[in-house]
Amino acid sequence: MPIITEPYQKRTRKPPKKERMREALKNPLLIQKEKMRRSYYEFFKFFWSELSDDQFKDNWHIKILCNELQEIAERVGNNEKRKHDLIINIPPGMTKTKTCSIAFPIWCWTRWYWMRFITASYSGSLSLENAEQSRDLIRSERFNMVYPEIDIKQDKDTKSNYRVVKKLPNVGTTNGSRLPKTKAGGNRYSTSVGGTVTGFHGHIIIWDDPLNPYEAVSETELYNANRWLDQVISTRKTDKQVSTTIGIMQRLHQNDPTGHILNKKKSNVKNISLPGEIRNYPEQVQPKELKEYYADDLLDPVRLDWEVLADLEADLGQYGYAGQVGQNPTPPGGGMFKVNMFIMLQAMVANVNIVETVRYWDKAGTKEKADGKPGGAYTVGVKMHKLNSGKYIISDVKRGHWESNEREKIIRATAEADGPLVKIYHEQEPGSGGKESAEATTRNLSGFMVEADRPQGDKIYRADPYSVQVNNGNVLLLKGDWNSPFIEEHRNFPFSTTKDQVDAAGGAFTKLAGKKRVKLL
Repeated sequence: MPIITEPYQKRTRKPPKKERMREALKNPLLIQKEKMRRSYYEFFKFFWSELSDDQFKDNWHIKILCNELQEIAERVGNNEKRKHDLIINIPPGMTKTKTCSIAFPIWCWTRWYWMRFITASYSGSLSLENAEQSRDLIRSERFNMVYPEIDIKQDKDTKSNYRVVKKLPNVGTTNGSRLPKTKAGGNRYSTSVGGTVTGFHGHIIIWDDPLNPYEAVSETELYNANRWLDQVISTRKTDKQVSTTIGIMQRLHQNDPTGHILNKKKSNVKNISLPGEIRNYPEQVQPKELKEYYADDLLDPVRLDWEVLADLEADLGQYGYAGQVGQNPTPPGGGMFKVNMFIMLQAMVANVNIVETVRYWDKAGTKEKADGKPGGAYTVGVKMHKLNSGKYIISDVKRGHWESNEREKIIRATAEADGPLVKIYHEQEPGSGGKESAEATTRNLSGFMVEADRPQGDKIYRADPYSVQVNNGNVLLLKGDWNSPFIEEHRNFPFSTTKDQVDAAGGAFTKLAGKKRVKLL
């Protein structure tokens, strides 16, 4: 066996085909190994039990993705010029990380043990967890049974950067020397988006979930992620003509890394977009011919049936659902709230049906002008109840243009009227002025359950989960003088002149629902 000095040269001379066939017939495991050499999809299925305790649930998208990844690997392995970089958009919970980030590098090493990988996710801990699962697969008994020649280099074995070795047979030479028992191979370097990659290069670069869904509405986080992909990771290819970048994510924002890259209109970027359902998102399927695989308009009727999707919409909101499931992160336009779905109550329900009550204040510090015209934003306090049926009642809305002193008196008087069992939240605006105002309100409400709240994201994003409950008939309004302006603001949101009532109602709902924005891995 010759000593290997260059990664792309031919490695070994294969035994004749007839000899390989005879050996395979003697050992069925060799047949399975040959199947996996020819097909990453077969490899993925065979080693699923080492990746998850759950039963493997096959679906057409898994084979599609495996075949796409295999095509890329074979071009890199044969030192062929890159055909395209690849961006995959798919809903959470579809085994995308196991397919693309965990098992894929291992399969590549069984064929091209010299390959180097750089992998990244939005957090270092997530990236390291994926790398650790890959390393655990190599160390598994099942893997060693099939690929005893592939191992982890002992003195290069950390979760953030480990190297593989290929075990070589001891071969005698004419001068009595012997070849090394192992040959150093490729490595996997794992980092976070924004992290350092200085000194490392990859034949294949994989970024998986480059944005935290909780922070995807932050312009700063979007800018930082996109800049890192453009200016840092793009320079880490071992060969600019051959090395390939693979990106995997669910859509989170119009200018997320997928949107940012696709907007460049580069011809050497392929996008595979697989929305969770095409009843509402048929145009998001890429390539278009993949539509024929959808059953009952569903990407995967087992993992994501219509009941599961309804739950996801309730948790994610319209915007989150459109992005993460529909792969179409377009902010909701007018008509975000179907106000005809509000249910009117003539009388309040009995206390025994109420689980919890809160009053949420969205504060402003302006008064009406001398001509009677509004002085700006309203101060709004929405009182909302959660029922044991899972529905919500809004029983009262306080709203007005008040200067700060008058506003604080009204907030205090409202708390006394509501009683000590109603927990009070008030929004804290950013900056030192917002902090001082919040501290003043908290002092003013001494003796009551009170908490300052610092919501994340813009008003549309915050109202999104609340709008799903309204649109499904789960929000009831107690009849009162406040009903008409409250409903009209919802009818025109987010293009309504004022948004304070929606903001306060959304804040109250968030506190009662007790849920953060959802992300499935």
